[in-house]
Amino acid sequence: MIHIVKPEDCCGCSACKSICPKQVISMKPDSLGFLYPVVDVDKCVNCGLCDKVCAFNDHYDTSLNFPEPLSYGVRHKDIKEVETSRSGAAFIALSDLILDKGGVVYGAGYKEHFRVAHKRATTKLERDEFKGSKYVQSDMGDVFTQVKKDLESGLLVLFSGTGCQVAGLSSFIGKRNRDNLFLIDIVCHGVPSPYIWRDYLNFLERRQKKNVTAVNFRDKKRFGWTAHQESFEFGDSFVSSCVYTKLFYQHIMFRHSCGNCHFTNLKRPGDITIADFWGWEKDNPDFNSDDKGANLVLVNTEKGKKLFEDAKRELDVIKASREAYLQPNLQHPSVIHKKRALFEKDYIEKGFEYIYHHNYDKVPFVIRCLRKIKRTVKGFVCKK
Repeated sequence: MIHIVKPEDCCGCSACKSICPKQVISMKPDSLGFLYPVVDVDKCVNCGLCDKVCAFNDHYDTSLNFPEPLSYGVRHKDIKEVETSRSGAAFIALSDLILDKGGVVYGAGYKEHFRVAHKRATTKLERDEFKGSKYVQSDMGDVFTQVKKDLESGLLVLFSGTGCQVAGLSSFIGKRNRDNLFLIDIVCHGVPSPYIWRDYLNFLERRQKKNVTAVNFRDKKRFGWTAHQESFEFGDSFVSSCVYTKLFYQHIMFRHSCGNCHFTNLKRPGDITIADFWGWEKDNPDFNSDDKGANLVLVNTEKGKKLFEDAKRELDVIKASREAYLQPNLQHPSVIHKKRALFEKDYIEKGFEYIYHHNYDKVPFVIRCLRKIKRTVKGFVCKK
């Protein structure tokens, strides 16, 4: 029977819930909205499958991996795909192959009020919802069991998610059913709180006295690829901000397990790994000179290699050197903010607006004044 003693030992992937033959495991939110498995002990038969399927450890399956990943810088040849994607639109080219063969694609999209959750797409229009970064831990719901049903029906399936989600699904499906399953993992900085995201949207709507109609965690169109500026549309108006962004980079609202991540290395759990290609200029100074974005693609398995080779006809590709691409979260987990426990306590006891206004990093008065002078972005400005 799975039992989470320390929250940092659970990534919330839902593999344990999905594999339970008696369906006595449910995923329950903590005070920040992170989901953890809870077992109905009266109905549990102690089969042990939930413990066995857990892949959040150093022993996740990499038996199909190359000794070293094949590394590339990638951009889609269609500039419109690049402009509407977070980076270089590598995911679009790869998922197009699956959809063109009648397969299905899973990725992070939105449900009610921009709640981030994994969804299933059978068309390119549905798949396009998965474009763009979503800095919230996605709710997996019953996606793992749906993937299994699709595979049992003979469909090609492409699943994209964070390293822990991909490792969890891989373990749940098992090697015998992997032939038609293609796994893409994302190099992840850490997953922020679903409840903080929910409350932030509500806060913005109260201020604007309008409902949010569109969100963009990193607005490349208005601010460029290298900027990390969020924007929100309210019908015919928009505001930009970096409040949520600052919380993200403080690592203060991450899931506990993000500081204990087992996947921040080059032994990736997916057939293919996708990330922003920071450092591209070291390999080719002209590759992303327009600042519209570029992907790092790591090809980890033979299956991934075949899929990538087939997608190349839609891509501009350069070889990526380790010196150029080896970013921090391919080397070690993000360091959780030392005041993360206080942040959560304050949120529980004092609410969202308190943590919104509170400064958990002491910044000298002179620096705060200089920052205030430089704030020229229309709408909400960076705080703290």
